[in-house]
Amino acid sequence: MRILAVSRAERFSPNSVERDRAIFQSVVDRLQRQGDEVCLVSEDRLSAPESLDYPGSPDLILTMARRPETLTWLKSLGVACINSPEGIGRCSRSRLQDIMQHIGIPVPPKEGADGYWLKRGDSAAQTAEDVVYVPDREQLAAAIQTMRQRGVTDYTVSAHVQGDLVKFYGVGQGDFFRWYYPTDDGQTKFGDECRNGVACHYRFQVEALQQEVLRLAAAVGISVYGGDAIVRADGSFCLIDFNDWPSFSRCREEAADAIASLVINSKYVNRI
Repeated sequence: MRILAVSRAERFSPNSVERDRAIFQSVVDRLQRQGDEVCLVSEDRLSAPESLDYPGSPDLILTMARRPETLTWLKSLGVACINSPEGIGRCSRSRLQDIMQHIGIPVPPKEGADGYWLKRGDSAAQTAEDVVYVPDREQLAAAIQTMRQRGVTDYTVSAHVQGDLVKFYGVGQGDFFRWYYPTDDGQTKFGDECRNGVACHYRFQVEALQQEVLRLAAAVGISVYGGDAIVRADGSFCLIDFNDWPSFSRCREEAADAIASLVINSKYVNRI
């Protein structure tokens, strides 16, 4: 099988460049070992994709790309992609919020007594300033003004939810699902994981969380995904983040095996 693998532009991997590169390379290595012909190219170097020196058309595209122009080019090829460019586009926070509300995924309330989260809405976070916690409405207004001054006019606002922060990773429609407490191992991107304090390990139904995540992945149209949830003291939960192809840093080797298997099992491939 001829595979074109497009890695993510570094600006879309804030504080995670090496980790994102590692999971992608791990998948590529597995595919090459099983005999696939893989052409690996960085999205950062794909300034003129139409001139890409690739022998013939690929049978499949693996992509972590997020630049709108790259996604547009991928759509034009008419080749099956993991993840689909349409699905990646739906992972922008504003579009994702609409999808979650439409299909009834449990999400944080709009109002609360524990502060608010202001997040860039037109894409995934590129800097720490794209995800901001504020303690009250007055400071929220100031934070929105600052974000607008940066040129970001598309944003989402949700109330902070008290509880355990849980990070999850998934591949396919239930083939691979793992979850972790970030405060147990101390891995962090911007330090926001510490806002909820050390995990209390509240009991909750993992199967229920997985089913909600699978419903969201299907609605968005991606098959390699991850995100975050808050588990409250009573065991209820809400999803606070969902994104395409995370770093899988806590389970990289297992995830790489699962993604490589996804390529083999074409029935799980998202087709354009």
